[in-house]
Amino acid sequence: MIFSKTKLSNACIIEIEKEEDDRGFFARIWDGKKFLENGINDEFLQYSISLSKKKGTIRGMHYQKKPFEESKIIRCTRGSIFDVIIDLRPDSKTFKEWFGIELSENNYRCLYIPKGFAHGFQTLEDNSEVIYQISEMYKPEYAKGICWNDKFFEIKWPLIPTIMSEKDKKFQKFDIKNI
Repeated sequence: MIFSKTKLSNACIIEIEKEEDDRGFFARIWDGKKFLENGINDEFLQYSISLSKKKGTIRGMHYQKKPFEESKIIRCTRGSIFDVIIDLRPDSKTFKEWFGIELSENNYRCLYIPKGFAHGFQTLEDNSEVIYQISEMYKPEYAKGICWNDKFFEIKWPLIPTIMSEKDKKFQKFDIKNI
């Protein structure tokens, strides 16, 4: 497994190392020791899956407030997505910065998202499926979001949005009092 830093503090890209032969390939996608060596010691309590039927769908930008902040590992297992994170940790040197990366069924990349980040994505293909490993149980009363097109962040989404949940459409602009 190869861990690469992103421009945001503590967030990283995880890539597999394939052992290939005539049958195909084999690769580890989880190695507790390797995660610890790279400063990731989260216990993941929840595994979730989402399927977005239409290209251009946006899900996000979601986060949970203290004391139920979540760290996540995100992987696209079908189709492709543009995955986006925003650092909402006031004490971080990358506070209020965003990062985006393409995750796809073909590149096998994962994105590790530390606690204190907002997360969302846009599908780049129809029928895109995403797997989430999450460190905290979902607490609806602590679930929050930021408007996907907040001018403060100027996220460069690759496509014109096609579908979004009513809940996500109602998220407000960034306000430090809400984190």
